[in-house]
Amino acid sequence: MASRSLRVVFAGTPDFAVPCLEACRASGAEVVAVYTQPDRPAGRGRKLAASPVKEAALAAGIPVEQPESFKAEEDRARLAAHAPDLMVVVAYGLILPRKVLAIPRLGCWNVHASLLPRWRGAAPIQRAILAGDAESGVDLMQMEAGLDTGPVLIERRTPIAADETGGSLHDRLAALGADALAEGLRRVIAGETLVPHAQAEEGVVYAHKLDKAEARLDFTQSATDLERKVRAFDPWPVAEADIAGERLRIWSARAVPGVPGAEPGQVLAATRDGIDVACGDGALRLLAVQRAGGRRIGAADYLNARPELKQAAS
Repeated sequence: MASRSLRVVFAGTPDFAVPCLEACRASGAEVVAVYTQPDRPAGRGRKLAASPVKEAALAAGIPVEQPESFKAEEDRARLAAHAPDLMVVVAYGLILPRKVLAIPRLGCWNVHASLLPRWRGAAPIQRAILAGDAESGVDLMQMEAGLDTGPVLIERRTPIAADETGGSLHDRLAALGADALAEGLRRVIAGETLVPHAQAEEGVVYAHKLDKAEARLDFTQSATDLERKVRAFDPWPVAEADIAGERLRIWSARAVPGVPGAEPGQVLAATRDGIDVACGDGALRLLAVQRAGGRRIGAADYLNARPELKQAAS
């Protein structure tokens, strides 16, 4: 007798979740519905836009649900009507109440982009880079009512490169998360019961949501910290700084030795190699910048437009 298909409801919203949705579809599980955030205004025209997960689901012919929350009994009943064996949650954007967690026969799994219990919360990828962590990864977690507190089923680890950006780590962890999820689904479909491992009680750190105000560079801080901020905030919200009277977005920068006694924020050098700005400790070499209303350009092109900077720093 053939084994019963694993009925999965997938819940996710941004680009990060799309590889996991594809992993569900490729695993042999039956994805009976996709839940995602309601369409939101986006772009200069502020027109309603579908989430990346919604677009992927519609392209695959999967029914899409977009409740504002699960507070209403009607929304919970609609989820239960899909008769899911398992709910897979990846960057969905809603906290699921206990009544929802109890609906699927096997409960709810979450793919989280950190090595728990470090970096529970909304922005684990960027916070890991900001903190100078040497390693990151993804955890496939059995969900509980608490915020990212559930036991871990499968873990994947990866080093954080010296030139890692928020964007590059995001993409690698999205792929790792899909790989961990695919393994978990394969094993469950084969009849295995995954053994959850409780998170450590020590080392809990919360990854608070990114605030655009954090993107401003404070040159009284160390050059090392500011380099991490530039990398972490690429591609969003992108670091910003006032350089010789002009507000710039800073896309790429590197910490270099400074000049003793230099005033933080002072332009120390301006060459084709970059623009060196004094920091509280060391200097930050700006490699790629963006002027208001312009595009991302290298330091050499920027200096061509502002030759007075070369003279002032010489």
